Amino acid sequence: MLGTCLLCGHAEAGEKSKQKQPVIRVSCIGNSVTYGTGVQDPVNDSYPSQLQNLLGPRYEVGRFGKPGARLMRQTSLPYFDQKEFRQAMDFHGDIAIIHFGLNDTDPGAWPNHRDHFVRDYCDLVDSIRKSNPACRIILAQLTPIGDRHHRFLSGTRDWHAKIQQEIARVAQVKGCELMSFFDSLHCRPDVFPDALHPNKEGYGIMARQAYAFITGDYGGLRLPVAFTDNMVLPRNRHLPLQGIANAGEKVSIEIGGQKHGTTANKRGQWSVTLKPLAQGGPYTLRVKASSRTIELTNILAGEVWLASGQSNMAFELKHAVQGKELAQETTAKDIRLFDQKPRWTTDNVEWPGEALESVNKLQYYQTTQWQECTPERAADFSAIALSFARELRDSLQCPIGIVCNAIGGSGIEAWIDRSTVEWQIPELLRDWTNNDFLQAWVRQRAKTNIRQSQTPLQRHPYQPCYLYESGIQQLRSLPINGVLWYQGESNAHYAEGHERMFPLLQDSWRKAWNDAQLPFLFVQLSSLNRPSWPWFRDSQRRLALQQPYTWMAVSSDCGDSLDVHPRQKAPIAHRLVLLALHNVYGHRNTLANGPQPVAAVFGSKDVILTMQNAEGMQASNGEEIIGFEIASTDGLFLPAKVSVKGTQLRLNNEQIKSPRYVRYGWQPFTRANLVNRAGLPASTFRLEQTTTEAQR
Repeated sequence: MLGTCLLCGHAEAGEKSKQKQPVIRVSCIGNSVTYGTGVQDPVNDSYPSQLQNLLGPRYEVGRFGKPGARLMRQTSLPYFDQKEFRQAMDFHGDIAIIHFGLNDTDPGAWPNHRDHFVRDYCDLVDSIRKSNPACRIILAQLTPIGDRHHRFLSGTRDWHAKIQQEIARVAQVKGCELMSFFDSLHCRPDVFPDALHPNKEGYGIMARQAYAFITGDYGGLRLPVAFTDNMVLPRNRHLPLQGIANAGEKVSIEIGGQKHGTTANKRGQWSVTLKPLAQGGPYTLRVKASSRTIELTNILAGEVWLASGQSNMAFELKHAVQGKELAQETTAKDIRLFDQKPRWTTDNVEWPGEALESVNKLQYYQTTQWQECTPERAADFSAIALSFARELRDSLQCPIGIVCNAIGGSGIEAWIDRSTVEWQIPELLRDWTNNDFLQAWVRQRAKTNIRQSQTPLQRHPYQPCYLYESGIQQLRSLPINGVLWYQGESNAHYAEGHERMFPLLQDSWRKAWNDAQLPFLFVQLSSLNRPSWPWFRDSQRRLALQQPYTWMAVSSDCGDSLDVHPRQKAPIAHRLVLLALHNVYGHRNTLANGPQPVAAVFGSKDVILTMQNAEGMQASNGEEIIGFEIASTDGLFLPAKVSVKGTQLRLNNEQIKSPRYVRYGWQPFTRANLVNRAGLPASTFRLEQTTTEAQR
């Protein structure tokens, strides 16, 4: 069975009910998580006990949890045979919350007896209805089992997911309500000390979830955090709009002459689909319910992009080349900024207790709202994102909204959702502060920041999944047109690992926005004297070729040999705009990429490269083309002389006979200078004999 638990009996609930009949009786039925295992005082700190405090004297909550109990009768310690089952039936609850299935994931239970799970669960529901035919029965989908659990990868993860599906099936078959303890706790591994049982805070989260579901009180009408005055919504397309209200509350929505109505479900969720908004504005969004009226003004319809990554995306305009001058020129009511800056920067300092606590609670970002672009706001905003917005606005002649959510030093693993990581690359999660998937300096910086923490489960922005859970998850309700991504410096030590994680990041975000074709425009790492970077740049180039709806901007000519934060940001933003215009907005005549190899023919003395986007190939400085090297089978590279003929390059070196390899820009800090007529640079690349690559 999962966990080692001792039973603290609960006979007092039945006795209490005889003395004083409450208005509503709530039966909490389950195993050790319902009992309150893992806290010093289950009688007061378990979720049923905390639920009692929330519900108040109009309710009486009975706690009928049996540690170690299983639902299925054929296994050891079936709940039906325990005194807690009999007590629950004698309690005659008006409401019953059932949370069962964690112990049924045991290897001695699920593999052999899974065919009985639904039948036994239905029997439990029938028993409760026999006890009280009018009982409102709520089936709770399971609390998480963490990756630290010793059986997580040997069946528990898989069987836990299957049991969640079966619980939903029982709810449908038996006409019960379905509630989830999973969603609110899955992003809080820090409240599961043993990866199975919550601590007092975790039980408090469960109690609040149960309270809201029972009472329908979700705090009244709310909109997602990225919905504020001055926002931008995507133009000319149907838009999902969702929010929270009290269960059953009617919600009306008005914008641009449209009127929509809906009702919040039992989980407090409501949604409508807005008809396409014509470009421009300003619009007013008015959302009304009995609990509250929300009115957002000065909304524009245009294009909305999310800029994310690490420090080179966060790099502020005021620090860029000519950034102060550009900021002073930027007063634009049709450019709107949503700047999500962190409360606590990841500098090389120890964080105080206040920071550690807020980080654990996923309260990492400062509260922000959409703002019109002014010189002062532009100066403090991402240089690349702001420059991209300005040029895209001028090209499309429409309002632009830019969200910046970028954290210096962050690895790609911090930006992927937990379910994706658990199922696709769970080794990322294990002992993350000593895990070589993360760069050594990243792990050391995190250890420094959290040194004063008193909990071994202290969280940090560099922890896998953290930035998704604290930031991206809050943005999912905002419709966007695409993503700008500049990240990789913290993963350049392990290109092969990044090749696994980058597609997972894209899948994660496309699932979050329910858009399988969500465009990703990303920046290739620039030049810097770090030996692994040529391999990483080439890996990024290949990822851009392989991944759908994904395009890469080269930045190697804008690098700095000694500074990981090059100040030349405007050229990079310009290249991102060209990629967006050509690939996203259908400006097919816009040249958006530098020369790229599509075929290589290896002769006895030379190599002939056929290039794409090759019109006007030349050296960026007007001199000879440099940066190409060739090698024979020994792999010892020598510089190659380059001649241009149409869309082909001829490479040779008199000392190399029968070349078998060719590479370009293969220095960490490279001065390779091949560009096309648009001045767009070629990417670092490496090819071998028989290599043929096709550009999408």
